[in-house]
Amino acid sequence: MKRRFGLVGESGSGKTTVGRAILKLYDINEGEIIFNGEKVSHLKGKELHEFRKNAQMIFQDPQASLNGRMKIRDIVAEGLDIHGLTKTKQEREDRVQELLEHVGLNRDHVTRYPHEFSGGQRQRIGIARALAVQPKFIIADEPISALDVSIQAQVVNLMQKLQEDRGLTYLFIAHDLSMVKYISDRIGVMHWGKMLEIGTSDDVYNNPIHPYTRSLLSAIPEPDPDIERQRVAEIYDPSAEDDGQEREMREITPGHFVLSTEAEAAEYKAKCQK
Repeated sequence: MKRRFGLVGESGSGKTTVGRAILKLYDINEGEIIFNGEKVSHLKGKELHEFRKNAQMIFQDPQASLNGRMKIRDIVAEGLDIHGLTKTKQEREDRVQELLEHVGLNRDHVTRYPHEFSGGQRQRIGIARALAVQPKFIIADEPISALDVSIQAQVVNLMQKLQEDRGLTYLFIAHDLSMVKYISDRIGVMHWGKMLEIGTSDDVYNNPIHPYTRSLLSAIPEPDPDIERQRVAEIYDPSAEDDGQEREMREITPGHFVLSTEAEAAEYKAKCQK
């Protein structure tokens, strides 16, 4: 079932680490990561090989993530070669050209090198590479943060279309809460390696509960200059929660969870009922 989960937080909050740990690029110290009923940390050999095919990543920097010495044909086909998904050279070529067309590039781009493309085009190449092995799950690690604003919407719309066409599930990692709201069904808010709030995109955006989430939202600029002049950003003090009390994710409203103590949860519920 296709889903789009957005993971937001400031730089250094642990978002990228979570994404890479899910793909077993980093080893985890505790807890479990479950994919299709299997514990990812236990996968080896053929099972790990199959997992790599089903779960792919789109990286933040479209220039650094592409090998500058390889032609686009070979970059996109790398996954096809590793997993043996094409039998002939012509089938490989046809598949690469089809993938490039899916992401809005031309067939004749296969003979070019990454430096010959714009940032937005390079990110489309990265998306084509991720799609090559027909994954079920894609982690998009801030895929638009390195792009011009005019190109960001194009890439986001492309990712949404590809999800509809291919039935993909996304983990969309970003620090821009407004963009995550646009692309995600549910949102998780992270800070210092902990998940602080989880809910539907509308709930988190329109009814933020945790003080950190409210501070993130209050920092979003307003396009109206009159409103922007009067906007007062909330300051989050993390030391307020460094009090030694045990906190866990508690459901405050249906489907809306916040990291809190029992007393804090009761206070949040009372505020939501007003």
